[in-house]
Amino acid sequence: QVQLVESGGGLVQAGGSLRLSCAASGRTFSSYAMGWFRQAPGKEREFVASIDWRGVSTYYEDSVKGRFTISRDNAKNTVYLQMNSLKPEDTAVYYCAAAGIRRVADRTGEYDYWGQGTQVTVSS
Repeated sequence: QVQLVESGGGLVQAGGSLRLSCAASGRTFSSYAMGWFRQAPGKEREFVASIDWRGVSTYYEDSVKGRFTISRDNAKNTVYLQMNSLKPEDTAVYYCAAAGIRRVADRTGEYDYWGQGTQVTVSS
């Protein structure tokens, strides 16, 4: 069992930055691939970024490439999402998730555990 708690969301102006954190409980955090997803009002949850269990391989949704960076610290049981050059269209609830398959993954069905989400609002 893995419990995930996101933090770091908030209100930021367009062009600004935020760093999201996701703290995981459990001794097996390092054996999971981790992902970030987001969901805007009235829209389906969509993939943002993923990192494999070792922190070696990463994968991004096209619209965030070059602006967002996913990383992890297995010693701290934490995964991060550094978000730069934020745009109003990045506004959403951001969720972290853990996948037992270990490799990067971009589909919600591949993830076993989910956090409760943190709101990110980007004003124009």
